[in-house]
Amino acid sequence: MSSIAELNRRFGIPGVAAVVEGKGALAQVQITGKAASGEMYLHGAHVTAWKPANAKEVVYLSPRSLYQDGAAIRGGVPVCFPWFGDKKDDPKAPAHGFVRTKAWHLDSIVQTDDAVTVTMFTESSKSTQKFWPHDFRLMHRVTFGSELLLELTAINPGSTAFTFEEALHAYYKVKDATKSRVAGLSGVHYLDKTDKLRDKTQAGDVVIEAETDRVYLNTASPLELSDPVLQRRITVAKEKSRTTVVWNPWREKAAELKDLGADQWKAMLCIEVTNVGDYAVELPPGEKHTMRARVKVG
Repeated sequence: MSSIAELNRRFGIPGVAAVVEGKGALAQVQITGKAASGEMYLHGAHVTAWKPANAKEVVYLSPRSLYQDGAAIRGGVPVCFPWFGDKKDDPKAPAHGFVRTKAWHLDSIVQTDDAVTVTMFTESSKSTQKFWPHDFRLMHRVTFGSELLLELTAINPGSTAFTFEEALHAYYKVKDATKSRVAGLSGVHYLDKTDKLRDKTQAGDVVIEAETDRVYLNTASPLELSDPVLQRRITVAKEKSRTTVVWNPWREKAAELKDLGADQWKAMLCIEVTNVGDYAVELPPGEKHTMRARVKVG
């Protein structure tokens, strides 16, 4: 990996974007654009902040998060690939895949009008092939502007098809999760991970009243997270994603997570743009697949 100073010399844009030493001495891209400020670590290609101009911070980040090799940053937007959750055939494999805990490469930083786009990539290696035998290249292209655009592109450079799961596991900052609501899923079937993966149907808005871990199936419509305390609405639209996960750990589960803590569950709500389970993506050789999430605040 190039030094942080060398990365800043090659990619930095004075007054707009800089590569700096972030927490844990990890390389971080800091954005100070006209339309928004933001942060993105090379560790996991992980977005840790996005604040549109004249708005409050949108992304939740745990104050207890770890910033070290082999550990995922808690909060922000983790990238999950090539599996979601535990790997079914290998309990020793890292949860949510291996890309969220490895150093990615910085590909470009580009300013367009008032927005700034940061592109990072990672690819297969001996360390990834211990858990997953396929050749791949994965790119995360993030545009920090009045909207936050997340684009995750998987490329198959090999000679055989492979199947993968993926998630943009976004944590959104709320004042009180029990008072927030997620609209846009009424009538949708979901698998309830807190109830032995039973198939259920959403009735009305999603309300957080206990530990919530649901995989909504065959979804395409935008969702709206309303926060009456902060008096704002966050809209999440998506492309090439057929499942959506809504997660809040509640008090007991949060207490079990040392990088979160029992006092933090009320401050966050995850709306995850995904392709998981029966909706995993099969990618033929030489092809690519791009999943997008577009976030707006009003």
